Amino acid sequence: MKEISQEASLAYNELLKKNLENPILKEYNDINEKERELLITEYVSKIMILLNLDLMDQSLKDTPIRISKMYINEIFSGLNYKNFPKITFIKNKMRIKEMIIIKNIVLISTCEHHFITMNGHATIAYIPKNKIIGLSKINRIVQFYAKRPQIQERLTKQISIVLEVLLETKNIAIIIKMDHFCVKARGVCDVNSQTITSSVSGLFESDKNIYNKFFMQKNV
Repeated sequence: MKEISQEASLAYNELLKKNLENPILKEYNDINEKERELLITEYVSKIMILLNLDLMDQSLKDTPIRISKMYINEIFSGLNYKNFPKITFIKNKMRIKEMIIIKNIVLISTCEHHFITMNGHATIAYIPKNKIIGLSKINRIVQFYAKRPQIQERLTKQISIVLEVLLETKNIAIIIKMDHFCVKARGVCDVNSQTITSSVSGLFESDKNIYNKFFMQKNV
């Protein structure tokens, strides 16, 4: 991948190594963005026509280009590592050894099976070694990987692995709770069910006291 940051490259290569990267076609990486926008617009138009929708109608005529721009610049912008957030660290001169927890990170993603919204919250904790990350950067990493066609299980592991490699520590814990509109709005139409996934590593996995403290603190 060209013109991406060192942190983006580290994250991408680690996910590839662990078979956790999204199924992305490499041959389309370098397509001109304007050409990509025009092609998506064309194909969305064809889908709408096949649904018997009149694209000459004032309300619908700009829908294909709106969807194209939304896919590229917003809800699927995480497919492009050029959009990986700028990450800032400070040295752990304070020798912090306690867990740092970021709760209720808003999470909006898209189910890759039906291209319909799934949304919820993430709680993430880490125990620093040599680095401390800017707090908002964790939110931005979560949002970057959420802005893709996703499955929740992969998303959970991606965030965990990327934080491990960037923070240079195995001491990462994450729990994600989401509502899936592919369950709420179609198929079984269950409006009440939620899906919870988690990942723990390092001390969160090996030390039961730390494990229990994380799961208690997330509910405080």
